[in-house]
Amino acid sequence: MSVDFSNNHFELFDLPVAFNVDDAKLTERFQSLQRELHPDRFASATATEKRWSMQAASLVNEAYQNLSKALSRATYLLGINGISVDEETDTQMDPMFLMQQMELREAIGDAPEAADPFSALDKVRLELNAGIESCSERFSASADSKDWPTARTVVREWQFFDKLKREVKSIEARLDASLDE
Repeated sequence: MSVDFSNNHFELFDLPVAFNVDDAKLTERFQSLQRELHPDRFASATATEKRWSMQAASLVNEAYQNLSKALSRATYLLGINGISVDEETDTQMDPMFLMQQMELREAIGDAPEAADPFSALDKVRLELNAGIESCSERFSASADSKDWPTARTVVREWQFFDKLKREVKSIEARLDASLDE
């Protein structure tokens, strides 16, 4: 078997430990491991081997989820470098960034009441996408230079943008549902 539970997720997929990954190689390795660990291959195996297969398949799925999404990959990369993003005692953020977040939240809150709520949400989404793209680029540069404090700050900002993007999606779903009524 080619799954070593002591490997980090990058090693599991034979990838360099870096923010920028070869998506094709990640997907190819994921599919290869899925085939190798498929329950049908362990139908006549011992209970121990079946349990190992289930645990290995679970690890492969979790690792793929972490590495296939840029924000979760960035957070994971921080973690394997000993950096925690979720320190509850650290509430300091750049005041300009916080002002931007407040303005975005206000725009999201006002959007459902706008003359064209979908257009208002699209405008916010464009700003959020630009923020996410900037975070991705800044994280990549910070990770490449092993500037983990800056990389951590960037991930925290990225999490704000990601959360707001999910809120926009949720509001759109509610608006769509109200059109169907």
